[in-house]
Amino acid sequence: MNASPTETLLDLRGLACPMPVLKANRALRDMPPGAKLRILATDRASVADFQSYCRETGHALIAFTDTAGVLSFMIRRRAETSPS
Repeated sequence: MNASPTETLLDLRGLACPMPVLKANRALRDMPPGAKLRILATDRASVADFQSYCRETGHALIAFTDTAGVLSFMIRRRAETSPS
């Protein structure tokens, strides 16, 4: 699942909504703040889904490409908030 020492690759090609976002959320929960997750998906709905997901969770969608129908998203995990 690892793409490089600084990013983790999650291949979700072939999965339909809402599975790509649910699996990415599970992966991000186990990653340290600032870590990068690259997601590969083929579901066109994933574009809007990941934009909304990042806006709602505070994670950063830092890159997006569409190459021959394979969508690639790079998400950086948000920094932990300090307890109030």
